[in-house]
Amino acid sequence: MRIGMLRALTIAAAGLWLAGCNTTNPPARPLAMAAPGADANASVPPDADEPTGSVSPRTAQASDDVSQGKQQYRANKFDVAARHFSRAVERNPRDAEAWLGLAASYDRLHQFELADSAYDQAIVIEGPTAEILNNQGYSFMLRGDLKTARVKLTAAQRKDPANRYVQNNLKLLAESASKPK
Repeated sequence: MRIGMLRALTIAAAGLWLAGCNTTNPPARPLAMAAPGADANASVPPDADEPTGSVSPRTAQASDDVSQGKQQYRANKFDVAARHFSRAVERNPRDAEAWLGLAASYDRLHQFELADSAYDQAIVIEGPTAEILNNQGYSFMLRGDLKTARVKLTAAQRKDPANRYVQNNLKLLAESASKPK
């Protein structure tokens, strides 16, 4: 399964390289990782089914896979969510929202190398948005790399000081750092 996912990411990366970098639509509304114990539904924006920041319009199948991925993610079925998001990026490699959903799912499955690759693809499309940086910071917290988590979350806070997910994750990070090892 890991080889299949790596192959899919490689193919998608090649597609991105060939597609160029001409974004014309508004930015995506990606999944934002909330701190543990937070409302699971709060990690997906209420207007999550709005158009994404992908260059080409999302196909009906890709749109369905993103919607299904979000639904499975909210239900804590991260392996199923990852499959849906993976299909979505195969169908539309310029869909930053699908890449971010895939990365968040991989984080929850502790498949951090795959998560990093998916975050990289989202950044190629959207740039380092507050949402992406927040999710990367949370990913590094899951790994126990609090130093890198702080760098990512602080960068996210500079981009969007009012973002409640970033604020919650910075609070969680401070609590984690103050605990004796």
